[in-house]
Amino acid sequence: MLFRLIFAFLLLIGSYANPLSAQQSDHAIIAYYAGNAENIDVYPVEKLTHIIYSFCHLKGNRLAVDDANDSLTIRHLVSLKARNSKLKVMVALGGWGGCKPCSEVFASKKGRREFVRSTLEIMETYQVDGLDLDWEYPAIEGHPGHPWSLKDKRNFTLLIKELRKKMGWKYELSFAAGGFTKFLEASVEWHKIMPKLDRVNLMSYDLVHGYSTVTGHHTPLYSNPSQVESTDHAVRFLDSIGVPLKKVAIGAAFYGRVWENVADVNNGIYQTGKFKRGVSYKSLLKYLEENPGYESYWDEVSKAPYMYNAKAQLYFTYDNEFSVALKTKYVLDKGLNGIMFWQLGEDAVAPEKGLLDVIYETTR
Repeated sequence: MLFRLIFAFLLLIGSYANPLSAQQSDHAIIAYYAGNAENIDVYPVEKLTHIIYSFCHLKGNRLAVDDANDSLTIRHLVSLKARNSKLKVMVALGGWGGCKPCSEVFASKKGRREFVRSTLEIMETYQVDGLDLDWEYPAIEGHPGHPWSLKDKRNFTLLIKELRKKMGWKYELSFAAGGFTKFLEASVEWHKIMPKLDRVNLMSYDLVHGYSTVTGHHTPLYSNPSQVESTDHAVRFLDSIGVPLKKVAIGAAFYGRVWENVADVNNGIYQTGKFKRGVSYKSLLKYLEENPGYESYWDEVSKAPYMYNAKAQLYFTYDNEFSVALKTKYVLDKGLNGIMFWQLGEDAVAPEKGLLDVIYETTR
């Protein structure tokens, strides 16, 4: 009870300190983008509230734009405001495999302060609207070989406090959170950081991933008796500890994952296998044509599609139009901040119907 009262008080302070909160869109539609400057123009950016350039990285203690092509892409993303005047353009730090020095840099006051100064320089130079922290992961093991420490948890809080202190509420500040239980329980100090943030982008995908040796749904909406990890499981956890749902954005996957050597048992789901490859949504039809024999299935409990190719012993887990529409409806029904996705460059484009189209239409 005391924890909840303290948390509510901190949130109240945060709400008074954030003059932009009332101006935010009712439901954010947030695209991560990892493509180049040219390819973005084919996508309907008018249907987005946010686009997050992925990724910038650390150079020493400073946030850095890696090269001239990345610089060009960020500037082009900002220019898209001519097509969508309400579009917010943000830059992201890190990503999977992209935050190796984060634990060391953010462990010192000097490192955090230099990072914050460099972040403000990038905001001003490129006229972007905010920063998304994608450290995978503080205080628990993430990318193989990347250093981590239990002290990361506290240092992440100190980093966010320093960012908000120097950025004010002129810029948006968010972070990408692992959607699995270990991250939710061990990686961050939720009650201390959420009053300082505009939102958390919940990575409710890769819940089975490239290191998983048993198949399952990589981005299900609900849990089932064989798989606890799901979007709803993570949202319920955050709700149970007092995180305001109006600051939670859930994730959709614009790609699927394929496992090989999967026995023809239970249509391939929850069987041993070896991760083979990812398949973007825009390449799905081509992939199925090149790999005939897949049968489609629907998990009514988890609200998740999957496929199995018995002849080739291939299992495929993904989001489709129906599952993405249900996730978007979940956002509306639960009063969440919005829906984000990885990543726009993997979506289908006109004349095909893309998953961004489905999200947008469901919110209308």
